[in-house]
Amino acid sequence: MNICLLIKDFAVGKKFLPDGRPTKSGAEIHGENHALQLIKLGHRVTLMTKKRFFFTAAREDLNGIDLVRLHPPLRWLEIFLRLLTTHRDIDAFYIIGTPKFSVWAILFARLFNKPVTLALTGKAEIFSADGWRNKILATCTHYVATTKEIRDGFIERGGIAPEKISILPHGIDTNKYPQSNKSRRRELKISHGINPDCKVLLFCARVVKDKGVDTLQDVWRLLHKKFPGALLYVVGGGLNHLLDELRTLSTELDDSIKVIGEVDEPQEFYQMADVYIFPSRHEGLPTSLLEAMASGLPAVTSDIGGCEDVIANDVNGYRVYSEDAAAFAEKISLLFEDDERRKIFGERAAKLIRETCDFKIVIPKLAEIIAAR
Repeated sequence: MNICLLIKDFAVGKKFLPDGRPTKSGAEIHGENHALQLIKLGHRVTLMTKKRFFFTAAREDLNGIDLVRLHPPLRWLEIFLRLLTTHRDIDAFYIIGTPKFSVWAILFARLFNKPVTLALTGKAEIFSADGWRNKILATCTHYVATTKEIRDGFIERGGIAPEKISILPHGIDTNKYPQSNKSRRRELKISHGINPDCKVLLFCARVVKDKGVDTLQDVWRLLHKKFPGALLYVVGGGLNHLLDELRTLSTELDDSIKVIGEVDEPQEFYQMADVYIFPSRHEGLPTSLLEAMASGLPAVTSDIGGCEDVIANDVNGYRVYSEDAAAFAEKISLLFEDDERRKIFGERAAKLIRETCDFKIVIPKLAEIIAAR
């Protein structure tokens, strides 16, 4: 199958914006991962996106992905021309998000009887059935929702028929996130120069306000009073002023916060930590949470979005109100104080992610959905 994947942006050039945030969004990462995984299954993938910079090529090979950048202001015309000439052998379309230019691919697909699958990874992308573009978006063959909340939004706001919607997580490669254990955590803590008996809380995500970094600081103030020897590791790039706030707070709290910044391979932090915290205010299905759970970490998360799909209270973690620092601190304290509970929760978390979110399970299902007419 020759698949055309359409996505609004595909970051190139600098890795960080001037304010410190990484340039590549979660949707772009999912798009690239899905393209590469579909290629592994034997499919061909063309990824179409906006051309934003003069220095980027209009077409190039990216690890086997045929990357096509569409020129403004006539992206709609370029899509039609390419699909009639250089890419006339496309079999199916897969859209991530709601890029404006994708409606022209949908219209082309309708003219030539090709299936179109539209996937949303965040609640904010859910469209209502008004306006000419949204009306076209509502005519796709299939829809993929990464969470139950997005599925419900498709039905309630978009007027999409339930039988056209599949709930399917975007997935991760669980082989990259092996389940940790007591001896591995001890080994990593020693390698990082900390007491092997020290409790470590991990936050691994983009450091921006929407991820609840202000709540995280309040949580740590409470936990530091109760567990003065514990450490908070903050792993991830983000706004420079928020990273500086965390460093300042650390000096106020006995250097108990380790601000690591952006890393390409966060696995050792997942394996070293005892508990994962995710106080985000808005989410689809957070990749970092899936990675943490696959690594055997019990998590305390906000009671929102996709967190509800994977975290079951008092089974593999806890969900609390996103603004309630005291509730976060209470549940983390329970896990810090109970080695057996942490172990059982972590094992259940790792089992769930391997059984439901591994690429080996997700991508074949996605390919079936994309191909179906």
